Amino acid sequence: MTLEGGDPVDLARRFADEGAGRLHFVDLDGAFSGVPSLELVERLSKAGGLPLQAGGGYRTVEAIASALDAGADRVMIGTAALGHGFLDAAVERFGSSLVVAVDVRDGQVTVEGWTQVSELTPGELARRCGDVGIARLLVTSASRDGSLAGPDLSLVDEVMAAGVPVLAAGGIASLDDVRALRREGCEGAVVGSALLAGRFTLGDALAVAAE
Repeated sequence: MTLEGGDPVDLARRFADEGAGRLHFVDLDGAFSGVPSLELVERLSKAGGLPLQAGGGYRTVEAIASALDAGADRVMIGTAALGHGFLDAAVERFGSSLVVAVDVRDGQVTVEGWTQVSELTPGELARRCGDVGIARLLVTSASRDGSLAGPDLSLVDEVMAAGVPVLAAGGIASLDDVRALRREGCEGAVVGSALLAGRFTLGDALAVAAE
């Protein structure tokens, strides 16, 4: 869930009422500062009554544990995944509750709230994650996020080659985009801007995903 203005808790309730099976929440302030809002995680986990996937600024095992204690059932990490030895320790402790965010701009993985570009390609990071047993990846084209320009299917293909289940995000604008990602074999897709813009309903998207 990405929201500019308004109360994210209200949006969580709306999506729950419309049939969502899971909420995806990114704390943009936390992504920039490295200090996520656990209070908001707790509010969101209670508001919708749905499993909550939370991300944005989780760069230590203590922060991940705190988010799970606050009510998230999955925690996404991005910058921390590039740290030496961090993935091994995190997977051992959190297992399938851990999601690695592969955020990409111009063919390279971005970090620090998408403000810096690393030397890793998305395929390299995906393979590293597969080697240590990461349960799933969230793949986002930073240049397309919120753009309603369609998903980057070539990026999805590159990451899926590592054999790790993939959630896709960034640019999804139509039900045909949802169908395309389903054909690619994605485990799921993150939609936010398209719903808020009225491009399609959540019910329609769920129906397509179940085809």
